Amino acid sequence: MTDETDAILSLLPARLKEARRVQGLSLEAVAKLSGVSRSMVSQIERGESSPTIATLWNLTRALQVDFAGLLEDGPETSIEVLRAADVPSIENRGAGCTIRILSPPEDAGRHEVYELRFNEGGVLDSQPHRRGAREHLTVIDGKLTVTSNGASQKIGQGDTARYAADVTHRIKASRPSRAFLVVQDA
Repeated sequence: MTDETDAILSLLPARLKEARRVQGLSLEAVAKLSGVSRSMVSQIERGESSPTIATLWNLTRALQVDFAGLLEDGPETSIEVLRAADVPSIENRGAGCTIRILSPPEDAGRHEVYELRFNEGGVLDSQPHRRGAREHLTVIDGKLTVTSNGASQKIGQGDTARYAADVTHRIKASRPSRAFLVVQDA
């Protein structure tokens, strides 16, 4: 192999892993989507195995990345875009509330960002997070009541509530509402 080929192949593991991370996929999910075994995907990402062209093709299609661009020696993009249609959502936490997960999966438990959408009367009841955790809730549209540690506050469009999240807490909508929630663990 030439030095140029070696240089390109040395970038491949990190680029595949980054493409998987950007898509928010686990090794198992990539394996299912690509037909390449989980262990092989892991070995390729660690640089312990060189994929065949067919394997690489299957991985790039599963990860929705350009085959040629993955191998080019050039600067990587520094802008990660999460398209609205691709944002994962949780609908079974509370009543009349949809939670859209905006932060990367690897940030879970440290710094999480969510968009909350409430129907009129929608409620999100949360159990205590880790000791010292706090939430920062900003209302985009509508009106919400936040309850934490027995205290309650009503907040409206443009308002931000900061409160303890290491205790039982609740967010309730008096009308259809939308808000951004940042969860910070201590």
